[in-house]
Amino acid sequence: MGKFERYLSVWVGLSILAGVLLGHLSPPVFQTVAHLEYAHVNLVVAVLIWVMIFPMMISIDFSTIGEVRKKPKGLIITFFINWFIKPFSMAALGVVFLQYVFAGFIPAEDAKSYIAGLILLGAAPCTAMVFVWSRLVKGDANYTLVQVSLNDLVMIVAYAPIVALLLGVTDVVVPWDTLILSVVLYVVIPIVAGYLTRKALPAAKVDGLLDALKPWSIIGLLATVVLLFGFQAQVLLEKPLVILMIAVPILLQSILMFFLTFKWMCKVKIPHNISAPAALIGGSNFFELAVAVAISLFGLHSGAALATVVGVLVEVPVMLWLVKVANKQTYEV
Repeated sequence: MGKFERYLSVWVGLSILAGVLLGHLSPPVFQTVAHLEYAHVNLVVAVLIWVMIFPMMISIDFSTIGEVRKKPKGLIITFFINWFIKPFSMAALGVVFLQYVFAGFIPAEDAKSYIAGLILLGAAPCTAMVFVWSRLVKGDANYTLVQVSLNDLVMIVAYAPIVALLLGVTDVVVPWDTLILSVVLYVVIPIVAGYLTRKALPAAKVDGLLDALKPWSIIGLLATVVLLFGFQAQVLLEKPLVILMIAVPILLQSILMFFLTFKWMCKVKIPHNISAPAALIGGSNFFELAVAVAISLFGLHSGAALATVVGVLVEVPVMLWLVKVANKQTYEV
């Protein structure tokens, strides 16, 4: 890890401050960029995320993806954590903190709306950013791709029923345009580009290309942070206490799911390059889908929509810290 990457948490912190400051000073600029979206997927952010994950896709040896089926334990644990524990633990944490711990600060109806947003977050495992986190923990690129693909497939059939159960509503409509566009932008196109790049270049030049792209990957991450915090600068400055209270269960959920997944995989002797990315998948969320569903069900200015946006803001700094935690964990396989 180079000097720049070694101090990545510092650069992310400065990017957060820059985003809030620029968003406060020049809101029209960020509003213009925010409107460059389709199906609740911001196209500028999508390009930056693509820049981030492209090196990971070049790292994938497509000829060996079939070998993943010989190591099914990691996939089984990933599936169980993300679909049988994560949505329900997020709902429970939301109720505990927003309806009880912070009851004196949040009106009851607002608390219910915020909890709804947390449920939408908890039921949607991460699709895009996890490729970035996986690269930072030197994850197995092939295995990470299969883990993400498994979650995407399950999401198609399980997201709406789980959300409907936890919210107590029956008319949850999955925004297919958001789901499909996100998968295409964050998985399909980068996979195809990575495959074609590996096929076009001699093996000796692939490593050189990866070294050349590494700085751009980090620049893409920092630019994404600036944009995300710039988009929400006014909300952060107007409702700082509410933002902090909503962030508490999201933060605890990320940490809980990370350590539960990581320790479980360590206990059954799954290698670090599989267990660390899986734990980071468990700790992160598919926020584009959650935001889209919140707006569809409850409205753009609802508490549920605000809670999903807080999930966006919490994710990058928290996941970056968990990356550092994962890189410090060692054990014998």
